[in-house]
Amino acid sequence: MSLNSLSAGSEAKARVQLITRSTCGSCERVHQQILPIAHRYGTTVEVIELDRGGVTKEKEELAQEFGDRVPVVLVDDEEVACWEIDDDELIAALEQ
Repeated sequence: MSLNSLSAGSEAKARVQLITRSTCGSCERVHQQILPIAHRYGTTVEVIELDRGGVTKEKEELAQEFGDRVPVVLVDDEEVACWEIDDDELIAALEQ
């Protein structure tokens, strides 16, 4: 499925999060890959960098769950992919 064939007007906007670390080599590439898809579906990508910006309970829980296994893409708090993501995987998660 191409970006041009997507329907942009879903009723409820999904929450898309990208879990990263400052030492992650592929995190920025994955961010740039998923950003246009998220925008097409009327949502944004919240980047959560686990090792920057202070410690929060959410970051502690995410760090415990994912460790160094980043980047991780979450849609509505469900893991869609880690390390690599296929566009169709993200699209399917956004269409649910």
